[in-house]
Amino acid sequence: MSTSVKRSALGKGLESLLPSRPAVVPTVQAVAVEVPSTGKPLEIPVELIDRNPFQTRTHFDEVKIEELAKSIAASGVVQPIVVRKGGTGTTPEAASRFTLITGERRLIASKKAGKTTIPSIVREVSNVQAMEMTIVENLQRADLNPIEQAHAYHRLSKDFHMTQEQMAERTGKDRASVANFLRLLKLPEAVQKMVEVGDLSFGHARALLALDTPESITAAAQKVLALNMSVRGTETYIQGLINPESKLKPEAKQVPVMDANVREAQDNLRRSLGLKVTIDDKNGKGKVVIEYSGIEDFDAILTALGQSAH
Repeated sequence: MSTSVKRSALGKGLESLLPSRPAVVPTVQAVAVEVPSTGKPLEIPVELIDRNPFQTRTHFDEVKIEELAKSIAASGVVQPIVVRKGGTGTTPEAASRFTLITGERRLIASKKAGKTTIPSIVREVSNVQAMEMTIVENLQRADLNPIEQAHAYHRLSKDFHMTQEQMAERTGKDRASVANFLRLLKLPEAVQKMVEVGDLSFGHARALLALDTPESITAAAQKVLALNMSVRGTETYIQGLINPESKLKPEAKQVPVMDANVREAQDNLRRSLGLKVTIDDKNGKGKVVIEYSGIEDFDAILTALGQSAH
C-alpha cells in the first residue's frame, strides 16, 4: 500500500484501519515468537508491550481509567490496540517484545483489570509512521487537554513539516482552531500548567494571549484564577489592562453650542421667575423646562403666565 493511501485512511480516523471486533486467535506466549503482520488482532501478553515513546498525552483521568478497567473486566477489550514488532530497548530481548502505537488507555485499563493479554493488531511501520499514527489518533480524541493538543500539532509541524491546512485536513479540524492551539505554546510554562490541569480553560488562555509579556500574562492568570473569573469576565479584565484609560471615566458628552438669542431668553426667564429654566432649542423647535420645588414656586409660574392658582 502506498504512503499516500495510508495517510488518506488515517485522515478518516483509525476506525477505518481496525475491525470493529477482535477475532478469536491463539495467544502469543511471552517468548520470542514470529508474529505475522496480517492486520488481524492477536492476543498479546500485556507484559510484552512497551509504552509508546511518541505519546504526546501526559495526563490520564484516573476516574475514567477505573471505569474503563471495570468495563474491560466485565466485557473485555472491544477495540484492539495497535502495536509494532520490537521493544523500545536495545537488549536482545527487545526483539521479542512489542511497542504500543495507539491504545494506551486500553492497555493501562487492561492491566488494572488484571488481564494478562490484550487484543492487538501488529503493524509493520517505521518510527515516522508510528509517530504520525499516534499523534493523529490523539488529536481525533475529544478528551485531550488543550496543551496536549498544542504539543501534538507542534510535533506534526516540526517532525512532519505539515502546514496548518494539512494538519486541519488530517485531524478534521478547521485551520483557525489549529492556529489557536499552536498559539497556546506561547504562554509561560506556569500558565500552560494551569491550562493542562484544567484550572484555566482554552477560552481563558486565548484571552490571556492578548497581553504582550510573560510577566503580565502570569500575573493576570493568577488573578483570573484567584477571582474565579468567567471567560467573558477575563476578556473584559484583559481589555482593561491593555487600554486602562478606557475605564477611567466615560467621555463627557459634547454640549451643543446654544444660540445667543436663546441663551438670552433663558437667562431672562430665570431672572424673572427666580427658578431654574432650561430652553432646549433645535433649529427653532424645542421645549422650555421650568423646575419648581414647592407650591409657592408653582403659583409664581402661573402668575407669570397670566393665570391664577385659584
